[in-house]
Amino acid sequence: MLIRALLAWLVLLALAVVNGAAREAWLIPRIGGSAGHAVSSLSLSALIFLLSWVAIGWINPVTAREAFLIGLVWLALTLAFEFLAGHYVFRTPWNELLADYDVLSGRIWVLVLLTTTLAPLLTANMRHLVDVR
Repeated sequence: MLIRALLAWLVLLALAVVNGAAREAWLIPRIGGSAGHAVSSLSLSALIFLLSWVAIGWINPVTAREAFLIGLVWLALTLAFEFLAGHYVFRTPWNELLADYDVLSGRIWVLVLLTTTLAPLLTANMRHLVDVR
């Protein structure tokens, strides 16, 4: 199960990279920075949920706890990639990385992280693979 969850996260990572490239190349020049980041966060959240819907049967969590743990693994990998690769590989300054967490300035990146964490559990429950009761 864990290997399949990791492979699904790699697909999630690819979707996030494409989403980010579309945001920078297409959205922000047309609708501006704040709106571009918001639309990008919403679209990535939808893509994460869709990926989870498609992949959760293949990942095959047996219990709600396992489905939730998949979400926690996805969250940990996402945060590690965002901060470690973001800063040390892509040379993004820490203040720019942390700016996405400023909900008071309209950034809704935390919605992406919440979706990443909960999508496996929610989709497994919706597809009747696990019972959250």
